[in-house]
Amino acid sequence: MLTRALAPLLRPRILISALRLSIPHQYSRLYAKNTKPKVPYKLPETFKPSKADHSEKSLPESASASPTADEPSQSDFSHKQAEFDTVARGQEEPSLDNKPRPPLPDLTKGIPSTLAAELDSAVTRKRGSMSLNLTEDPARAGHDGDGGAGDDIPKDGYVSSLDRRRARIMNVIASLFLLAGLSTTVYFGRNWDTEAEAKVHPDAPSGWGFGLFYNRIKARLTDITRYYKDPAFEKLLPDEDPQNRPPYTLVLSLEDLLVHSEWTREHGWRVAKRPGADYFIRYLSQYYDIVLFTSVPSMMADQVLRKLDPYFIIRWRLFREATKYQDGEYIKDLSYLNRDASKVVLVDTVDAHARAQPENAIILPKWKGDPKDKSLVALIPFLEYVAGMGVEDVRPVLKSFEGTSVPVEFARREKAMREKFEKQLVEEHARRPRHGVGGMSSLLGLKRTIHIDGEQSPMEGLEEGKMLWDQIRERGQKNYQMMEKEIRENGEKWLAEMAAMEEQMRQEQMKSMKGSLTGFFGASHDSGK
Repeated sequence: MLTRALAPLLRPRILISALRLSIPHQYSRLYAKNTKPKVPYKLPETFKPSKADHSEKSLPESASASPTADEPSQSDFSHKQAEFDTVARGQEEPSLDNKPRPPLPDLTKGIPSTLAAELDSAVTRKRGSMSLNLTEDPARAGHDGDGGAGDDIPKDGYVSSLDRRRARIMNVIASLFLLAGLSTTVYFGRNWDTEAEAKVHPDAPSGWGFGLFYNRIKARLTDITRYYKDPAFEKLLPDEDPQNRPPYTLVLSLEDLLVHSEWTREHGWRVAKRPGADYFIRYLSQYYDIVLFTSVPSMMADQVLRKLDPYFIIRWRLFREATKYQDGEYIKDLSYLNRDASKVVLVDTVDAHARAQPENAIILPKWKGDPKDKSLVALIPFLEYVAGMGVEDVRPVLKSFEGTSVPVEFARREKAMREKFEKQLVEEHARRPRHGVGGMSSLLGLKRTIHIDGEQSPMEGLEEGKMLWDQIRERGQKNYQMMEKEIRENGEKWLAEMAAMEEQMRQEQMKSMKGSLTGFFGASHDSGK
């Protein structure tokens, strides 16, 4: 009767046992893994081991009794499962260094910054105190961070074979460069090959010695760099007969002296011509051989000069290719002009451009586009005086104007000389008899000398109270008026002739290019036959 009563209760256990026997071993492990609770398993208070030896003596008396059906037995846990071989929370063993661990951060207030900890660890790692010591050898503690001396693998153990090959190739290339440098140094320091080279470099003669060797190297390197720094030609202006040109040379700058260029967002680049620039150039062309010398490249300045000087009153035009590059600046070296330096005047707006010959230069303030400017025209009387009076050397005259404004200072001096001249003229008329030179010549039956061009002689001008440079100025004004008349009457014809000449030259160049190409292909065709 009891067996029949317990049969419904025993059948599920028998069925579960049969299922356990029929399921393979690996499926049982998979089932146990998948059915593991997501919440970590917490042992009951009765199964918590003690801190000393985790023995059964430290368990309470209720734990020594046989477990109930709802409580798991200690023998049901496998010793090979590491997740059960732990210590209860709050009862961890103290660390080996016996240092209390810092409390965990409170994440409810946000993620804390780790910058201070990283900086401290970086400093400590640099000192080598946090290097890993796997041998637990106290003698090696603190020495593992010194250049990797305590590492198990050397530094070159991390270098691949490709990196080693590259390092060897770089060493070979560096050796070749060093050998080439030494060979070049020895080659540059050799004695001069010819006597002409030795005469060109008197400061570095041939011979043996460290100083001579160094001087020859420096001289040869200077000759190489001179090709890029010095002007393109030794003589920038051709040789001419002084009888066929004015004896004086006037060198003018372009930017901020004759023109001013500026860029705006509304209009882009615009170039303005200085007031009186045409009068300045055309008037002084009768006294000077005018040269335009600019540091602007020829491709940019040539288009401006076509508008500024369409009739080629300026005979010579020199661009950046003719300047000398030194210390990051372009210098206008007048020694390359092939002209007498005692009769050359440079008018510029930059002091560095006249660094080579400052005694020949007149530095004016830069023109910024003022339409009422008159400083350029005010310089004409001084330049006219220098050329008209035939000054032997312009350099002492320019030296006397140093530190002053040349137009203003010359006007002051001219006024003082005019007052002195008028005073002397009055005294001379007071001492002379009533009949002057003109009266005496009339009494003697002499006639007044009349020049072919209708001008007075200098003595006659002085008798009339005209200073010598006043007479020179009158003659210059007449010549300028004649030039302006010729330009007005024949200017259009001159421009047309120059345009036709340029077109003819262009056609000849195209014809020569076509002929060279035709000849090349014709020669190749004949050779193919």
